[in-house]
Amino acid sequence: MNGAATNGATVVFGATGFIGRGLLRELLTGPDDGRIVAVVRSAESGARLRERLAGDGVPIDRLSVHLFDPDAAEISLEPAVPEVRDVHNLAAAFAFGMTPQAARAVNVVLAEKITRFAAASGARRLIHVSGYRVGAHPTMPVPWPPRHRRRIYGRLGAYEASKIEADAVVRALAAALNVPLTVVNPGTVIGDSRTGEADQYLGLAELVLQLSRGQLRAVPGSRGTVVPVVTVDHLARFLALVPRDPQAAGQAYWVLDDATPALPELVALVAGELGVPAPRRLVPVVALRILPAWLTGAQKETLSFVSTDTYPTGVGHCVRAQARARISTGAARAATLGETPRRDGSGPATRGCRREVGAPMIRGQRRSSDKLQVK
Repeated sequence: MNGAATNGATVVFGATGFIGRGLLRELLTGPDDGRIVAVVRSAESGARLRERLAGDGVPIDRLSVHLFDPDAAEISLEPAVPEVRDVHNLAAAFAFGMTPQAARAVNVVLAEKITRFAAASGARRLIHVSGYRVGAHPTMPVPWPPRHRRRIYGRLGAYEASKIEADAVVRALAAALNVPLTVVNPGTVIGDSRTGEADQYLGLAELVLQLSRGQLRAVPGSRGTVVPVVTVDHLARFLALVPRDPQAAGQAYWVLDDATPALPELVALVAGELGVPAPRRLVPVVALRILPAWLTGAQKETLSFVSTDTYPTGVGHCVRAQARARISTGAARAATLGETPRRDGSGPATRGCRREVGAPMIRGQRRSSDKLQVK
């Protein structure tokens, strides 16, 4: 197991998504000459993906599109891939208001199948993309008891709860099957630092939309609230780099910009770009949880992301990008495109650091350490 040839294929699940397309661009334009496999659910989505990448000027001669059935008991690709080197799991159901069943079907059950696929393929590395809030909650051994699952899904909402459960399931299964695993926990993913392009409009983007429409009367949280961000191109570069580093096996990384401005400052920057007044009032999260959603306009499921927590971007072996992402002016620039924010600028380094998979997350502090350059 794990003896795949060095020239085997890199297999990307979730290839048609925002992060998936960013990773494909990075892989197809990078120095590696291996085959890149985009796993899709239908021939039509595969054709649209190839057309979009080619339209963006991305060379697709090394790209092959393979079909799979996510509902099958185990994953098989059509056509089959004879040699698999690395497997990226970017597949996710990212939405608020999902049922637990819908969220678990993709974020938990499919993640488990992809882990088994990586094991059966003898992959050099499985890279599982999770989320920056996963480590903010206590871990619970899997399988979760039904009562615990109901409580967590009821308290946090289906999206965040399913990502927490998936993180535990994938780590436990990878250890049991001897799959070299790297977990990547990105911050809120914003547009490409070079072009500003983005087509994922959840979370922070919804806040910008409300501001642009004059609907944001107050900023949620406190003056210390931070929603950490990372540009999609830096995250893609990080994902492409991780399998090449043998020391990254068995590690978890938070990939985000720890210089992200506090949310009130970020909103003020966006308001300045829009030419609209910035809300001066702050609404504590506890009040948003109590008040009805129809009055506040805030989805209860999003409130756990409104936090003053910090993340271990200085613990272990850190990563700094040469590609810069100016978050402050970049996020503000998103507002210049009107009702659909798409621009995110360039500037200070986005960093990500690692800890051992399963180690407790360190909150409330950052520590300096050596840095590994992301080429």
